[in-house]
Amino acid sequence: MTPSRAIGPLPPHQYVVLAALVALCLAVGALGGWTTAQSVTTWYPTLAKPSFNPPDWVFGPVWTTLYVLMAIAAWLVWRRSGLHGARPALILFAVQLALNLAWSFLFFGAHRVDLALADIVVLWAALVATAIAFRRHSTMATVLMLPYLAWVSFASLLNFSIWRLN
Repeated sequence: MTPSRAIGPLPPHQYVVLAALVALCLAVGALGGWTTAQSVTTWYPTLAKPSFNPPDWVFGPVWTTLYVLMAIAAWLVWRRSGLHGARPALILFAVQLALNLAWSFLFFGAHRVDLALADIVVLWAALVATAIAFRRHSTMATVLMLPYLAWVSFASLLNFSIWRLN
């Protein structure tokens, strides 16, 4: 990429791809939120939770921010290498996104804290693999995935603690 192109306006199709990736990630979040909504007011309050469990209002803003950051990260990878050049990294991205959604269905939809714990461990590994794969294309993409990795690490501990307590 030439310096003048890096600071100039992007071609319109690049904005379309960015918007599509943001929409995809937010749609996954919305679907997970839909699955979560009923249980948050009925089943989830009945669970024993550790002292470090955040208040419910924290989860929405955190997840929305993380979904936007991961979409931008995927876009940076696509922008640098194209779909063909970044295919393995983008497949890993799709896998971790699917595992992310599966966690909501397992934990909140099926009330299977144990299966959700297994899923989040695999999600964490897929997320690490995604961040490593992204680094080959964009260091900034990897940096943008780090808050998500930190949150999933925390969520793994939280899931484990809830599983142990219940």
